[in-house]
Amino acid sequence: MKKSILLLITVLTLASCGGDNKSVDAILSAGDMTAIKAKRADLNKQQRDLKANIDKLNQYIDSHEKKERPALITAEVIKDTLFKHYVEVQGNVETDQNVVLNAEYSGVLTNVYVKEGQRVSKGQRLAKIDDGGLSSQVAQQEAQMALAQTTFERQERLWQQKIGSEIQYLQAKTNYESAKNVTQQLRSQLAKTVITAPFSGVVDEIISDPGQVVVPGQTPIIRLVNLSNMYVKASIPETYLKNIKKGTQVKVNLASINEEFTGTVRQVSNYINPNNRSFDIQIEIPNKDGLVKPNLIATVKVNDYSAENAITVPENI
Repeated sequence: MKKSILLLITVLTLASCGGDNKSVDAILSAGDMTAIKAKRADLNKQQRDLKANIDKLNQYIDSHEKKERPALITAEVIKDTLFKHYVEVQGNVETDQNVVLNAEYSGVLTNVYVKEGQRVSKGQRLAKIDDGGLSSQVAQQEAQMALAQTTFERQERLWQQKIGSEIQYLQAKTNYESAKNVTQQLRSQLAKTVITAPFSGVVDEIISDPGQVVVPGQTPIIRLVNLSNMYVKASIPETYLKNIKKGTQVKVNLASINEEFTGTVRQVSNYINPNNRSFDIQIEIPNKDGLVKPNLIATVKVNDYSAENAITVPENI
């Protein structure tokens, strides 16, 4: 911009000077001293006016170019610092305690004792399946077992006193043990009609509703999740195997919830995947507020190089 204006001024100046040469030559030829001095005064005035205008243009150009143009030179204090380089990989948030509880007994789901989002304790009742009269069978079998036990104990005392035959003693013992086994089997079947929490956690989803017919191994009833022991699973290229071991500190970023923190590697796989030449690691992460959820995408930063007393220069210089 400045060069264009100066070039234009120069051209105009030369043109004006060229136009005045004839009149100057004519005045000089005439030899009129008064006319010559008057012409000189007029040209000097034109020169001063031209210089003043050029100065104004230069000031305007300089002031605007300083605002528009960024500084080409900047100063920074360079000092020794600890330099760390990180390699980034993508990971996934997981938990060992994220299960879907399925029916283990065929029947009608009669009760669901919890709600979604409710915290439950290990062993707490979650749901009930109609036992179809199995509880009555258990009660009858328990009565038979009690009778068989009484008969056996009485026969055992007689046998110890050498009263009665060995056959009677063995028969009573067999009847009692058989009744006890049947009772235990029925109790085990009856226990399957009650769905309990295998660990403490949160009811994440109620999948089946009361009144629905459920089938063992086919009908999911409740999803239970424990958010206390969360971890990030990530695959690391085998090149960085020497940089990671159990206890290594890594940076974890969860962009979805705008969280970044330092986690500890709790497990390093002993297997290298031949398809992508990588190994898996598990990183413990905190979850005090319960914001971290299973299957969140995580960015894991692993320190692969460090240098003390390094001189670093900002990238934006």
